[in-house]
Amino acid sequence: MENNLNLVDILEHVDPSMLDYTEWVNVGMALKEEGYTASDWDDWSKSDGRYKPGETFRKWESFQGNSSPVTGATIVQLAKDQGYVFGSSRHDSHELDWDDTIQDELVVIDRNWIEKQEIKEPIHWTPAKEMITYLQTLFESNEKVGYVTDSWQNDDGKYLPQKGNYDRTARQLIDELEKCDGDTGAVLGDYNEAAGAWIRFNPLDGLGVKNDNVTSFRYALVESDKMDLAQQNAILRELELPIAMLVHSGKKSLHAIVKVDAANLDEYKKRVDYLYNVCKKNGLVIDTQNRNPSRLSRMPGIVRNGKKQFIIDKNIGQPTWEAWHEWIESVNDDLPDPESLTDTWDNLPVLAPILIDGVLRQGHKMLMAGPSKAGKSFALIEMTIAIAEGREWLGWNCTKGKVLYVNLELDRASCLHRFKDVYTALDWQPNGINNIDIWNLRGKSVPMDKLAPKLIRRAAKKDYIAVIIDPIYKVLTGDENSADQMAHFTNQFDKVCTELGSSVIYCHHHSKGSQGSKKSMDRASGSGVFARDPDALIDLVELELNEDVKKQQENNMLCQVYEQALKQYNPDYLDTEISQDDLCSQALMKEHIGRALKQKDRLEVEEWGKQALAQLRNKSAWRIEGTLREFPKFEAKNMWFDYPRHELDTTGILKDVKLDDGFQAPWKKNGTKKKTAEERKVERLAALEVAYSAVSIGDEVTPEDLAEYLGISEKTARRHIKEHPHFYIDEGLVGKKAKGQTEK
Repeated sequence: MENNLNLVDILEHVDPSMLDYTEWVNVGMALKEEGYTASDWDDWSKSDGRYKPGETFRKWESFQGNSSPVTGATIVQLAKDQGYVFGSSRHDSHELDWDDTIQDELVVIDRNWIEKQEIKEPIHWTPAKEMITYLQTLFESNEKVGYVTDSWQNDDGKYLPQKGNYDRTARQLIDELEKCDGDTGAVLGDYNEAAGAWIRFNPLDGLGVKNDNVTSFRYALVESDKMDLAQQNAILRELELPIAMLVHSGKKSLHAIVKVDAANLDEYKKRVDYLYNVCKKNGLVIDTQNRNPSRLSRMPGIVRNGKKQFIIDKNIGQPTWEAWHEWIESVNDDLPDPESLTDTWDNLPVLAPILIDGVLRQGHKMLMAGPSKAGKSFALIEMTIAIAEGREWLGWNCTKGKVLYVNLELDRASCLHRFKDVYTALDWQPNGINNIDIWNLRGKSVPMDKLAPKLIRRAAKKDYIAVIIDPIYKVLTGDENSADQMAHFTNQFDKVCTELGSSVIYCHHHSKGSQGSKKSMDRASGSGVFARDPDALIDLVELELNEDVKKQQENNMLCQVYEQALKQYNPDYLDTEISQDDLCSQALMKEHIGRALKQKDRLEVEEWGKQALAQLRNKSAWRIEGTLREFPKFEAKNMWFDYPRHELDTTGILKDVKLDDGFQAPWKKNGTKKKTAEERKVERLAALEVAYSAVSIGDEVTPEDLAEYLGISEKTARRHIKEHPHFYIDEGLVGKKAKGQTEK
């Protein structure tokens, strides 16, 4: 296996007598596949009463391998099915397997801690009364009852029932039993005390004893003959099974007649499967051969080998199947109970501490979305460093604390170098690097539902205030356009937040196409769940700079270079000859450089200017927008990405730059041509598809909805719908044509 589980130790928690032949063989195959010996299989098998010396070794030689081999995971699952809880013994110091979950479903009791409930045989016992109670509890008066008092003995000496009777009603049997004066044999027929007697717990049609003859799928049989009786009794009661009748078999098992109240055989099968699954997961070793609704059970009021078959209890546990099913699900769901606002109105709980001021609280989730080349990973590294150092990130103050950075994309060396490069670019001293842990998982990442328990186990004692996962496409499970699948995916982040008490911060990419016409929460690729799930969404959109802005940038950069040169070579000239207006004009500053500096210094400054302009042209401009759940919406921020760091625009030069709306490209002052009409049409139709996807989640879509989303008039929206080959308007609602559908 891919971990250090000792399968021989795990087999200590698997009772071979509980398994059928196929399951027993699978254990042997799994042991051989995982490199264990035939002796390991043989030693474990000896505790089963069916054990035959030499059989395991003969069978072992027949295992020749398979393209789809049985693995150790089969043994792990068998242990779970028999109630074993991983983490309960010294053998469990291991990394969780791919198939392990944070908590197994349907487990509501721990067999290791349950207190046995002893069963006492009744002293004052009236067989006829026992039988009458059984019939009155399980049957309507006019329903026909199947029972067996005749038996036969097979070659192994075991007594087995005959077909028996099935044409008398419960009322007929009760009336005769009430008058029999203790002679139940006169009513039901004499039975062999070595064998006992049996009864069918579901009513029949009087024509036979098969499943087809069952008229009401009311009850199912839960029987266990592999466990201590007192332990069986305790588990049955702890599980609150809706037991109509609990009968002692007169030997080593209890027979629980459980209410399932199925409408038909198909529903009966599903409910019995669920019932048996719950029993197995909670440590009740049951006989799975008892599934049939026409099955025989032990009849109370009978003596079997000197032991009584008697009623232990009736109508215990939950009153109905529906009530029990709801109880099992509610006990197992780990959900809190509703609370009254009155109880907390004057004593409100303390809010979670701030992680990023005005943006995010500790224990909450945050998504950063943006296109490629936005430097999202660098931004997350900057955030990691800001939290570790307790400094600002993009203008927001961060609380100081420990951070786990989960690196899924970069190789280890590149990631570590990148952290040092960002520290250097920020010009910060690494005083808080002891607060940064990096988990390098490139080439080792697994789906998020498998990664979550591993992450939680490693981080449980680290006191992280933030876990940063970069990027999530590496651990994405399911179709990112499916709302329900993405809801399951993002729920894994909730588990991490809840278990660790830390924030989870992750990044995702934009969908294709222009983003300017969309709201910030609709730019992330895939289902809208991505944007609506986190408590804070930070979205990055690139700004297209026109020639005026670029020239202004270059002017400002050269002015800074010239000012710095004068400070270095002729500070007196700078103080006496340069006005504030001069400082804002690169042409005037260049003239001053010509007058104030020597030729060799002027040549050096000219080279500085070339380098500064080259660096400037490598910078990209970005706008930060966001949607917050816990804080007021913030005003959009503008920044530059100057590899490898982001810096806010403090000049205001980016404030008036418009986002590309996806409909009409701006005129270029460098002489480039506007997009053609056909290109603009393609973009219009693509924007319409995005808008429809965004507003149609669970709701009907009207032209007004699309117009509002796109920021256009309803009339224009209707025109765009009509020109789109895949959409139509019918009775005021917008619909999407099925694939291959003709015009509506």
